[in-house]
Amino acid sequence: MKEIQIWEKSNLTLEEAAAYSGIGINKLRTLSDGEHCQFVLWIGSKRLIKRRRLDEYLDKAYSI
Repeated sequence: MKEIQIWEKSNLTLEEAAAYSGIGINKLRTLSDGEHCQFVLWIGSKRLIKRRRLDEYLDKAYSI
C-alpha cells in the first residue's frame, strides 16, 4: 500500500498536523477545542485537522 505524504492529505491527525506545522500537539488541541474553530473536523470523538484551513489560519495569525 502506498503511503500518502502529509502535504497531500486534506485532513491530518494531531500528530501529523504538529509535524506539518511545527506547532505542538497540546497547542493544536487548545486551538481546535473552540466551538467555532474553522480548521477542525470531528468524527465522533476523533479530531482531524483540515490542512488547507489550518494553513489559511496560520497565514492570517500574528501570534498563537
